[in-house]
Amino acid sequence: MKGGSMTPDGSTFSGPMTVAVVGAGTIGASWAALFLARGLTVRISDPDPAAEASARRLITEAWPALTRLGLAPGADPASWTFHTDLREAARGADLVQENGPEREEVKRALFAALEEAVGDDTIIASSTSGLIMSRLQAGMRVPGRFVIGHPFNPPHLIPLVEVVGGQQTDEQAIARLTAFYTALGKRPIRLHAERPGHLANRLQAALWREAVNAVATGLASVEDVDAAIAHGPGLRWALMGPNAIFDLAGGPGGMKHFLDHLGPAMESWWADLGTPQLTEDTRRRLVEGTAEAVGGGSHAERVEQRDRLLLALVEMLARERGGERPGSEQTGAEQPAT
Repeated sequence: MKGGSMTPDGSTFSGPMTVAVVGAGTIGASWAALFLARGLTVRISDPDPAAEASARRLITEAWPALTRLGLAPGADPASWTFHTDLREAARGADLVQENGPEREEVKRALFAALEEAVGDDTIIASSTSGLIMSRLQAGMRVPGRFVIGHPFNPPHLIPLVEVVGGQQTDEQAIARLTAFYTALGKRPIRLHAERPGHLANRLQAALWREAVNAVATGLASVEDVDAAIAHGPGLRWALMGPNAIFDLAGGPGGMKHFLDHLGPAMESWWADLGTPQLTEDTRRRLVEGTAEAVGGGSHAERVEQRDRLLLALVEMLARERGGERPGSEQTGAEQPAT
């Protein structure tokens, strides 16, 4: 990318770096806060002038948590500008993180406009949570620079980001974007095929399908369905994935013993899983049950609680695993690769 040079392994970016964040909603503002915490200069674009105040509030609210996790030297929460014209925001940027509405026609229009403003070597990453990049990049002037970089909400706290290329995406662009996210302190995973919803959302959808089925068939209340996860396997999932968990469940024999011992039972459970439909009755059960389960706290209060607990969990895991705090190794002179 423009504005600096990469080391031979592609892991660092030297010199000042500017990132354009297109879309100033919850995801875009969270990305912007993370970029600022890593010492980058940010230009935020949104067609709604009122989004500037909203972005400022979200960045301000995120900054104490990012400070606890570790700031790059010289990181400045005010090192950003707001633009209603996305071409103005993107012009000269070293990387673009697009967070527009989750509609194919809207994103394709954004991509076309961005191509008018950025250099041919500038990567345009999309935060799309489920669209297919091959369809989004089709017909673009430089299709090889478009990559999906899908974060999990809130991006400034949750490390995961899914990196997915389209049929015309250059492998070098995927490698450069992966190195960029890694240097930010993220945990990127590379997906080798395109699927609606990518990977993590599909895993979430599979679990929620059975959660909905449990409510719809009267197996359990919404509150108890959520408790079954939050006070059970969800605690283990914060530590390791399902394959590693079942490998431990197999004892010294590992996954082989688990499959030999519990594989047939697991297959019988798969065969019995439900395929619920979101009928009016099911929707009513979910809405009413969720309202009862979450209590009377406001949305803002529940978001604050979620982020506070996430921060404590991220800090604890980093400490117990002996790793560096996310981003603590970054310096103003040596920025993430792009």
